[in-house]
Amino acid sequence: MSNILIVDDERAIRNVLKDILSNEGFKVSEAADGEEGWKLFTANNYDVVLCDIKMPKLDGLEFLTKAGEVNPDVPIIMISGHGNIETAVEAVKKGAYDYISKPPDLNRLLITIRNAMDKTVLAKETRVLKRKVSKVQEMIGASDAITRIKDTIEKVAPTDARCLITGENGAGKELVARWIHEKSNRADGPLVEVNCAAIPGELIESELFGHEKGSFTSAIKQRIGKFEQANGGTLFLDEIGDMSLSAQAKVLRALQEGKITRVGGDKEIPVDVRVVAATNKDLMKEVEEKNFRLDLYHRLSVILIHVPSLNDRREDVPLLVEKFLDDIAGEYGQARKDIDPKAMDALQKHNWTGNIRELRNVVERLVILSGKVILLEDVTNYVLPK
Repeated sequence: MSNILIVDDERAIRNVLKDILSNEGFKVSEAADGEEGWKLFTANNYDVVLCDIKMPKLDGLEFLTKAGEVNPDVPIIMISGHGNIETAVEAVKKGAYDYISKPPDLNRLLITIRNAMDKTVLAKETRVLKRKVSKVQEMIGASDAITRIKDTIEKVAPTDARCLITGENGAGKELVARWIHEKSNRADGPLVEVNCAAIPGELIESELFGHEKGSFTSAIKQRIGKFEQANGGTLFLDEIGDMSLSAQAKVLRALQEGKITRVGGDKEIPVDVRVVAATNKDLMKEVEEKNFRLDLYHRLSVILIHVPSLNDRREDVPLLVEKFLDDIAGEYGQARKDIDPKAMDALQKHNWTGNIRELRNVVERLVILSGKVILLEDVTNYVLPK
């Protein structure tokens, strides 16, 4: 059910509009002046606002300006009995979706409301699509460690050398892999990602190499594996330290010979794939404990790239926070929030066990729960352990 806010100091107008809109299936809130309307607007989510212009405490044009700063995606339809062309033009310039004179033509009002809602839905869909088609995220950081990683990517990406990326969970290993692909000669080809830790051991071989119909009980049709899907591009094997030994042997063969065989098949299929792997484990220790093949380690680690934890590059925290504040404001369709220097200092000193992934979640939490400016007390209340 769509939510509509009516802000008007005339009770009769509010009652008429509320009755009509409620009968049309809308959920309606009402406010008797601009100040009360502003409190409701900032405390709730509305799909459309109907706002009078001449009101006590906070007039409609002031309300319109403030609302546009907080949530520009909510369409605001101005309604006034004292209007003229100049007022209407000014309202539209300030961001009003439309301007309707009192007493409103109810059919026109309903059409305008539905068109405004369509615009809101379209704006949300557009933001989602932009995120989906956008290029790889920027690698944020000015620390020595990040500078070295960027320099290494510039040198390595144009080659076909295999890379092994190490680092803690959430440190940004996947982003490094994406940039290696983006700057490579294979950028026009596919980047296929496999999380080896998320696939059961008995299914990993089928996931990587595919299978033939009838090769096992649930193989009701042929399946093309990730190696074939990545042909001409890059295969990113994330958390490769969790791969079974039998799958490791097949991956090693694929890297040595440039060929794979589907599970249940006997035909060798040539594949042209660049492999980039990542892990949060110490693979040499895994080798000592017989959990990882030494020969596969050497095949994968032509280029070693270590992504430091966020605690090891705290000077990058302010840059990341500012970037996340921009991103979240765009995603939510809201004005960007600022952060007080003391709050930023507290974030910089925090122990980031979850690294960049945790920092992104924390910034989003602060944006949702804090006021216009993120303060030290917000960090204390919503981030620091009690």
